[in-house]
Amino acid sequence: MENMNADWLSKLAPPHAPPAPGWWPPAPGWWLLALLLLMLVAALSYWYLRPASRLRRIALRELKLLGTHTHNDIQLAGELQDLMRRYAIAVYGRDTVGNLSGADWLAFVVEHGGKDLDGEAGQSLLRAAYGSRLLYDRTPWLRGARDFLRGRR
Repeated sequence: MENMNADWLSKLAPPHAPPAPGWWPPAPGWWLLALLLLMLVAALSYWYLRPASRLRRIALRELKLLGTHTHNDIQLAGELQDLMRRYAIAVYGRDTVGNLSGADWLAFVVEHGGKDLDGEAGQSLLRAAYGSRLLYDRTPWLRGARDFLRGRR
């Protein structure tokens, strides 16, 4: 009987491990993860590359630089005016903003978020931008310009 078992065992195929599982196609969880990552990248790209958002970030960065430099009031007022006008033309269009000046320009700025530039603060900004050499409080100018650029109403 011992001899028979030895013959029988020698006729069997040699032992081997099953093949390793393939990497393709991935399991459903991996498909879901890939879809979520793709949606996240698309949403972030849209948010970051959206023209209005990009313009706002650039303008706010420039405003921050203006606020940190030590300008005299006339130079600061002129650069704030220039920045707000460039931003308004880029966002609202030349037809809407191009012809505004004085009180009409200030009303537009106030209506679109620059509430701190309403009244005397806005008038002093315009006077300083056009060369008046009086002493002014810069804080409402910077705050009003920041709120205008952010679009806070």
